[in-house]
Amino acid sequence: MKVHGRACVADLLGDFIVYRNLVPLDPHLPGLPQLRDWFRLARDYVPRKSSPEYAQVVVEILKAAQRRADQPPLTRLVYIGDTRVNDGIAFSNLCRAGDWPGMAFICAEDDRPARLEVVEGETGTLVFSNRWAGIDEFAGLCKSRRVPIGVGTAVVIDLDKTLLGARGRNDRVIDQVRVEAMQATLAGVLGDGFSAAAFAADYAALNRPEYHAFTTDNQDYLAYICLILGTGIIRRDELIAAVRAGRMRGIADLIEYVDARAEELPAKVRVVHEQVSASIARGDPTPFKEFRRAEFRATVARMGRLNDNAAVEELLREEIVITHEIMTAAARWHDRGALLFGLSDKPDEASVPEATDERLPVHRAVTHMVGG
Repeated sequence: MKVHGRACVADLLGDFIVYRNLVPLDPHLPGLPQLRDWFRLARDYVPRKSSPEYAQVVVEILKAAQRRADQPPLTRLVYIGDTRVNDGIAFSNLCRAGDWPGMAFICAEDDRPARLEVVEGETGTLVFSNRWAGIDEFAGLCKSRRVPIGVGTAVVIDLDKTLLGARGRNDRVIDQVRVEAMQATLAGVLGDGFSAAAFAADYAALNRPEYHAFTTDNQDYLAYICLILGTGIIRRDELIAAVRAGRMRGIADLIEYVDARAEELPAKVRVVHEQVSASIARGDPTPFKEFRRAEFRATVARMGRLNDNAAVEELLREEIVITHEIMTAAARWHDRGALLFGLSDKPDEASVPEATDERLPVHRAVTHMVGG
């Protein structure tokens, strides 16, 4: 692998991107607020990436983006992602919602010999690879299977751990940034009561699939849980025992527990607890705003910060870099007339600055491109 200069996501996608709130960065495109009534979605409901409703909203956004590009209607879908289950479900839902044939390339790089696995699904074909360079062979498969990538093709590209921080190559930096932001946020709230060692142990214990039923694999919830554990009003072993016994089935049960002991909380923690509680009650999937804004600042600080002569290994260890193979393949497809669009289930608060913040949004932050 080598460094291929610098670029930003916007060089490829412009503002054709949606994050968790399903509001496109391009203000000319409709988003969830405009489409909610059309699909009869509840006022506070924000569909997550693996839900059919998410796909229905995204398909309408893609159609609007194609009209804005003054191109013929979309007739097929190509999806690029990094997780076998979640991206596979999202791809299938998009094909079904758009009534499109489709092909998906899903990659997680590893040290085993290069391989491609082709799986025929009910709504499209999934191609699993352990090399990001496999994207070129994938393009040939699309052509041979009558899903050519050109005019009439929507190319949907997952951002996190695909175009940025490729899984198996550079994704650990994204995880490190999130944990660092969480730790910094909790330290700021707890002050002298914060223990880095206790936080690390709490996070490692609860950030596991066996507790997803309780945390819903939501990092905002995990940050809040670790904050409450940091106050000492409930110990980690007590919480885990309650979860396993079914006494704490979800985050609402923990909030109720904390409500009953709110007077024991330090003042700053009580403020955060009330904010998180109110956001969850409104159906907000990103209730710990302070943590996510810290994640945004930490993310852009890790983009393009090293010198151009830095070794590839150092860049992959220290920076969030662009996946060169995806960048170049998608650019070729764009030149052939395909519509390129970026999806991310990452919160908007972790991706776009507040109005008073002069930092560039993540998709416009320039960083290094690394690839074969």
